[in-house]
Amino acid sequence: MGAGVEGYLQLAELLKRAGVGSTECVVVDDGSTDGTAEKVAAMGIDGVSVVRAEHRGKGAASARGVSASLGLRIVVVDVDWSVAPRQVAELVAVQADLVYASREGPGARRIAEPGWRHLLGRGFNAVVQHAVLAGVEDSQCGCKVFQRAVALDIFPRLTVQGWAFDVEVLTVAFLRGYTVREVPTVWRHEGDSRVRPGVDGLAMLRDVLRVRRNVERGRYSKR
Repeated sequence: MGAGVEGYLQLAELLKRAGVGSTECVVVDDGSTDGTAEKVAAMGIDGVSVVRAEHRGKGAASARGVSASLGLRIVVVDVDWSVAPRQVAELVAVQADLVYASREGPGARRIAEPGWRHLLGRGFNAVVQHAVLAGVEDSQCGCKVFQRAVALDIFPRLTVQGWAFDVEVLTVAFLRGYTVREVPTVWRHEGDSRVRPGVDGLAMLRDVLRVRRNVERGRYSKR
């Protein structure tokens, strides 16, 4: 967890140099058993806070963090900083309603990713593109930047609480007419990923089908 907060401090310094202004870090403790909340509190760093969430998945934890944030722009980023702070700062500078990092496209690089994991990821992306997000090469990279009003519109509409929530986020954003930008990035695989390829892979496929059904039923349409 120390590394997670250190990544935020690096990002905060980069944004300060870029003239972004004040920043905050909301650490979501998703039912952890490793003393995350206590460790962060013990650091006593201004602008860093912890909120607790029931252990219901990455989507639910991200929604909890968004609801607790106060910024005009909201960055949802994995705590392992597989997208490095410098890369995140570049995404923050892009003008759009929603900007998402991508491990595909010109300039993108994957570092230390096992071949089997890459193949599984591309297979999942093929399903995602066929089902709901044609043309989106990578919905799952762990960094997205939202304008505040956009995040507060999108997240309450989400039905997916697990790993595939990113698919629903982008689907809702496109259907509701927001400007969405994909930015190729450098991404480093971290060996302690919590994703279980078998169990979680099946759950993610199920959730993609749920998103497709929601689209067909007009759940995300403008009112």
